[in-house]
Amino acid sequence: MASVRRKKGENLLVRYLILGGWALFCLVPVLWFLSIGLRPRTEIITPQPIYWPTFSLDAWHMIWEDWPMWQYLRNSVLAILGSVLIDLVLAIPAAYALARYEFRGRDDIAFYILSTRMMAPAIVAIPIFFLFRNLGLLDTIWALMLVYAAINLSFVTWIIRSYMLDIPKELEDAARTDGASDLRILWEIIIPAILPGIITAAVIAMIFAINEFLFTLLIASTPDAYTMSMALANFTGGSDGVIYNAIALVAFLAFLPVFLVVVAIQKHLSRGLTMGAVKG
Repeated sequence: MASVRRKKGENLLVRYLILGGWALFCLVPVLWFLSIGLRPRTEIITPQPIYWPTFSLDAWHMIWEDWPMWQYLRNSVLAILGSVLIDLVLAIPAAYALARYEFRGRDDIAFYILSTRMMAPAIVAIPIFFLFRNLGLLDTIWALMLVYAAINLSFVTWIIRSYMLDIPKELEDAARTDGASDLRILWEIIIPAILPGIITAAVIAMIFAINEFLFTLLIASTPDAYTMSMALANFTGGSDGVIYNAIALVAFLAFLPVFLVVVAIQKHLSRGLTMGAVKG
């Protein structure tokens, strides 16, 4: 009995060592990036190696005092959360129709929806620019919300539909026998059952929206609608050259909210990623 416990303890220790080593491997680049943001610019661009760097808050003061970073951060949060909300409101009913209703060409329509995500976004950049210009939505958060939502809607719909296909139809048949409508079935049975999948789709859409730069650059031409990605672009040129410590610090601030969200919902996220196979 004691040998079995000792063997389990050794296996647990080895497991923790492996996971701890992997976590350290993943966190070291992030922490190194943060250390660059907290170092003087002169130490970063010097050709001589510095083994004992000095830390400074110059970049921190610069991005908060000389740049409206709070406004950029607020614009990013509003645009991303708004786009994810739009995607979920539109994708959940669409996914339910594609997963449950029998009609001609259902699978072809589902694949066509996904295929729009395979298209290069630059193809529709100019039409989208003229569309928002004619609507008077350029340099607004609303335009960023709509663009991010349009880019990710097909992918979110496909993911949620895949999870809905795993739900047994017998649950819905039993609810219909009791007189439940399709809307009530969707709200009270389907959505709670696939909640981890919905969370997974929302997180992926949020990450894609954060990484979007082309349409942000096209739509947000003034600081009123700048996001964190545009803030990063502002530090990569100009009369001051490339401000490496500011780039590193802003990139870390842009990464931190996503990291915190993933950590907060990691239980649901891990369930959503392993909930079932993606069906065509």
